[in-house]
Amino acid sequence: MEKIFDNTASAFALKSDTELDRAYFLFKMIASQPLVRIGTAVTNFALKAHLPVEGLIRATVFDHFCGGISEEDCLPVVDKMYTKGVSSVLDYSVEAKEEESEFDKALEKTLKTITFAKEKNAIPFAVFKPTGFGRFELYQKLGEGQTLSIEEAAEWNRVIDRFETVCKVAHANDVALLIDAEESWMQDAADDVVADMMVKYNKEKPIVFNTLQMYRWDRLDYLKKLHAQAQEKGFYIGMKIVRGAYMEKENKRAAEHGYKSPICVSKQATDDNYNAAIDYMADHIDTMAIFAGTHNEESSYKLIKIMQERNFDKSDRRFWFGQLYGMSDNISFNLSANSYNVAKYLPFGPVRDVMPYLIRRAEENTSVAGQTSRELNLLSTERKRRKLED
Repeated sequence: MEKIFDNTASAFALKSDTELDRAYFLFKMIASQPLVRIGTAVTNFALKAHLPVEGLIRATVFDHFCGGISEEDCLPVVDKMYTKGVSSVLDYSVEAKEEESEFDKALEKTLKTITFAKEKNAIPFAVFKPTGFGRFELYQKLGEGQTLSIEEAAEWNRVIDRFETVCKVAHANDVALLIDAEESWMQDAADDVVADMMVKYNKEKPIVFNTLQMYRWDRLDYLKKLHAQAQEKGFYIGMKIVRGAYMEKENKRAAEHGYKSPICVSKQATDDNYNAAIDYMADHIDTMAIFAGTHNEESSYKLIKIMQERNFDKSDRRFWFGQLYGMSDNISFNLSANSYNVAKYLPFGPVRDVMPYLIRRAEENTSVAGQTSRELNLLSTERKRRKLED
């Protein structure tokens, strides 16, 4: 198979020399665990002390990993990427909110992104996190089979109403809706709600997409169980397939509470699990749709190979590749240059409120072996290529 992900001219065609230099500098910083820890502590202190650092953050790490502070602010980035065939998923990335007013605001933001998606071909999906619509502890309590108080039951009904509202609007506007996965000890309750939404709104085609974190050894079994329900009840499955984002937290909690970790025993086991999910969905693509959320080149090549061998059209809307904005441009832009469906998650929100997301991004890049060095190698190659052209 032709190797397409080394083409740095295509990968960074939209980046100016200044933006390329900034990206190189940022990934150099992220490559150092001590610098990430120090930077995180200093940033948190500066924000809590209300020091005037938002302008500096915006000009560096924020603008590299985020589209803007609002939906409208993201549109220049959306339009620019779409000139190269790369779509956007507007992701309101404000985390760790606990108030009802904040959950209502997240719903309002998600509904607004559906409106944007309906009106712009460049935005094919909307997205939200379950804990954007309700308290983490509520999901956890339900997942553990605990009885809710009268007040909690009323609170949970409001969570269901938010899911119902956004899924109904997505269905009415024919906009696919990605629902992110979170920690395992709250995920069961979220999965049940999303499955109910699939039964209601995926009758004709996949509109509601759940997310499977394949570093969990139980997720392939869950997919097969959901497929059996879909066959019985007559609905389509939309699924975003990712490796996962909470590994250290998952292993730590399992050790502290004395239960078997939900995380696969090795990186290879995770890779095998991820690939098995892609295979299974491709085998049943008549009633499914795949959003392959991965920064792994081999996994991307695997899905390309599946599509080629089974004669699926590159533009088949049942197959999407997805990466995060600011990362793996070599995958995203080379896929789009070769006519595959690809979308970047484009986080947005007030600088201060999006910092937990940005800090998590930096920590994940530091912990994922090879990710940051690959980014640096590609950026370095492109910088050298441009100097030779001058």
